[in-house]
Amino acid sequence: MKTIIIDDEAKARKTIKEILKYAGTDIEVVAEGDSVQTGYEAIMKHQPDLVLLDIKMPDGTGFDLLKKLPSIDFKLIFITAFEQFAIKAFEFSALDFILKPIDPVKLIKSVQKASQLVENENLSLKLKVLFSNLNVQDKSHRKLVLHTDDKVHVVETKNIVYCKSDGGYTIFHLIDNRKITVSKNLKIYDDLLANNCIFFRIHRTFLINLDYVDYYSKQDGGFVVMKTGDEIPVAQRKKEQFLTILENLNKF
Repeated sequence: MKTIIIDDEAKARKTIKEILKYAGTDIEVVAEGDSVQTGYEAIMKHQPDLVLLDIKMPDGTGFDLLKKLPSIDFKLIFITAFEQFAIKAFEFSALDFILKPIDPVKLIKSVQKASQLVENENLSLKLKVLFSNLNVQDKSHRKLVLHTDDKVHVVETKNIVYCKSDGGYTIFHLIDNRKITVSKNLKIYDDLLANNCIFFRIHRTFLINLDYVDYYSKQDGGFVVMKTGDEIPVAQRKKEQFLTILENLNKF
């Protein structure tokens, strides 16, 4: 893969090049850039297969560079020292990123993953989602990229009624009655949505959106009825915490 490294720190670029020697894939670093402008010129000249892109640079950001390009026909790995909120935005958008200081193992895995992709997996769409998530103030309005076997879905978190675990898969139940099944386990989405106060892991099999809770029933050990009519069990160990939340939400 023809690869370009764009980072304003010469030491960081050198480190990345050294790590790439051990990536176990056919990598050729054809150019480097230390700013938005030099990075843009390198991409336009060399038409790379892969770009490793720093976010903060002297004359702008990596996002500014991407917006200058007429098209994005390469695979992309962000290199970033962004704060936690921005990291969540990357995760919601399903974009690959490496945190500084760079972990060699994680970088090698990301490059190997990029080399196995047939194409750039709807990169333009994911970038639109990223820009939206970086600008949104209300966490419930964040957008989430979900991969299925043949499609890439973009859903707003506020439209997710609940998620259900099905082995190594997760089934998203949306307010419009759609179901989206992805090949990732529920824990990944529990962690991803953990700082979003409208979601609660009510049971090992279920992660629910509290905004769609209709009421709680004490019958049969206790279960929740969602506004869609779905009945969802409450794990015994979660019951006390959940009932406290419901009291605050007046869901009794």
